[in-house]
Amino acid sequence: MADSHLTDIKRPVVFQPPDLTDAEYQTIANFVHKTSGINLLDGKKELVRARLTKRIAQLEMKNFKTYFQYVMTDSSGDELVFLLDALATNLTSFWREPQHFIFMAKTFLPELEMSRKRGKTGGPRLRIWSAACSSGEEPYTIAMVVFENSHYFSAGGDFRMLATDLSTKVLNVAKKGQYGPESAKNIPPAVLAKYLTKNQAEKGGYIYTISPEIRRLISFRRFNLMDPMPYKGPMDLIFCRNVMIYFDRDTIAKLVDKFYKLLEPGGYLFIGHSESLSGLQHKFTYVAPCIYRKLQR
Repeated sequence: MADSHLTDIKRPVVFQPPDLTDAEYQTIANFVHKTSGINLLDGKKELVRARLTKRIAQLEMKNFKTYFQYVMTDSSGDELVFLLDALATNLTSFWREPQHFIFMAKTFLPELEMSRKRGKTGGPRLRIWSAACSSGEEPYTIAMVVFENSHYFSAGGDFRMLATDLSTKVLNVAKKGQYGPESAKNIPPAVLAKYLTKNQAEKGGYIYTISPEIRRLISFRRFNLMDPMPYKGPMDLIFCRNVMIYFDRDTIAKLVDKFYKLLEPGGYLFIGHSESLSGLQHKFTYVAPCIYRKLQR
């Protein structure tokens, strides 16, 4: 006979991952699309289940329906930010899709420095927007390319950059400007030595830290591309790469129109190599694969 006192021991409750019904998935997918433009309607059910189950366990909720109701009733908006953070895909690297940076060095920057457009310092002004900056590798690469290919801007010219993303998680990484050896491997050695500092990491190994002269140029902010543009511009160059692949055609068309209105005449839009504006009604002029220009007035 088992000891009676053993039956009184409270066993820990084992979390049982809830099932995500088709109806719940459809509700979440429709809400995410309306809120952020991200299209989850093409077979992303398992991705949604996997990324939200851990959060449901943390909140000790029983199912996705309860969690979604919590998102909708959270007056602070914090849980909505968490939801979008969890479902956004953030893949990036330094010098990703290098053709854009070659174009900047050989075409864009020489054109700009020869233009008559003047900034506060009397020379040309430069404003760039990295519209889906993820963990910061893209805007930091852009700044290093500018410094390496423009004596004027590297000497303190009128250059500023806006870097935005939907995810607060990756923005926190970007603001720190610290990257491991694997992340930094694509940076040309001479540029790495010039603009990053190598330090010992707390948990062993080492990290690279972006130099203050690069970091001071960039303003990192959270921004949902579906929201009205709060930035007056005008911008000379907009990077929006490998984001529109998650949007439907109507969403892309509206976003491209926003970019066009924000760009300086003669300014450029760079999109990802897996993206295209073909088949869309827009005012941009095609320049090269994934490079479009707003013509001068």
